[in-house]
Amino acid sequence: MEESIFIKKLKQGDEIAYKILYTKYYQWLCNYIFKLCENKKISEDIVQDMLMNFYVKRQKIEIQTSLKNYLFTSSHNQFLQHLRKKKIKFDHLDEVKWEAIANSMNTQENHRESKLKKLHKLIDELPPRCRKVFIKSKLDKIKYKDIAEDMDISVKTVENQMSKALKYLRERAN
Repeated sequence: MEESIFIKKLKQGDEIAYKILYTKYYQWLCNYIFKLCENKKISEDIVQDMLMNFYVKRQKIEIQTSLKNYLFTSSHNQFLQHLRKKKIKFDHLDEVKWEAIANSMNTQENHRESKLKKLHKLIDELPPRCRKVFIKSKLDKIKYKDIAEDMDISVKTVENQMSKALKYLRERAN
């Protein structure tokens, strides 16, 4: 499901979307918080509190980055609130650890975005008919038979165009 639609469902209070969110991110977030506090129970409590706050404030939430980054940041903020409540002061190493993890997440996100930009550029470089067939098949999810009918070409031509497009993209993607 597209992330913007998924977020919209979450904001509307869709229980299934919230269960998917919980299933997909709960353990990942617990592991992240566990690395910071080294206490399984506390990490689970922090993540549960964050997810509960997310649900309660769902209509007011504005997600500027990806949902994953938003949850990551929210969990970290919930962890910091926990520290403030307990009046536990964390040392410089914890700050370095947070910065390293945050930088790693940003680097991964930036790498993914640059790969997507490169892919879109390569798709634009395809010959017009080849590009049209590729877009209809892979992006619009249209079957070869329907593409052939729509473009008034044979299914075999669609297969050949797809083969050319995929070969071109594979060769230049690396």
